[in-house]
Amino acid sequence: MIYLYCPRCASPLAETPLGGQIRMACSKPACGFVHWDNPVPVVAALIECTDRDGQVLLARNAEWTQRFFALITGFLERAETPEDGIRREIAEEVNLQTESLELIGLYPFERMNQIIIAYHARCHGEIRLNEELVETILVPPGKLRPWPAATGLAVRDWMLKRGLTPPPWEGPPPNPRG
Repeated sequence: MIYLYCPRCASPLAETPLGGQIRMACSKPACGFVHWDNPVPVVAALIECTDRDGQVLLARNAEWTQRFFALITGFLERAETPEDGIRREIAEEVNLQTESLELIGLYPFERMNQIIIAYHARCHGEIRLNEELVETILVPPGKLRPWPAATGLAVRDWMLKRGLTPPPWEGPPPNPRG
């Protein structure tokens, strides 16, 4: 979120050096408001469908104009653990039950000011999409084509951990969300 005015006193914000970086802070020193603009945690799941020969489910978001498929992702709710958050997102977005979760890693997504917490989720059930998604595909693990940003880095790491050879990067990612 971009702030132009202080949410406490409505004074304009000004670029201020703090903590070795330039931050937006209230122009009234007595107010003390600083917009730290810390990254937002986002959970992501590389879903291995145990009832579909271990194929990986990728989904296309309804807002994306290009036909690009990526991992299931979502924001954490207040007081929710990352594990509970990704289980909830999987159930909400594709209606699958999560059997197990394994952390793949943490990935910065600077363009969106997010930190992605990526999991390998083993899931089963009938795939039903919610309104956020328009289609899914199932891909054999060896045929995955990671993209060079955000969740694509998690796909690549997951493949390498399993002894699979990801293909070389093919230019910038076509996906606006990563």
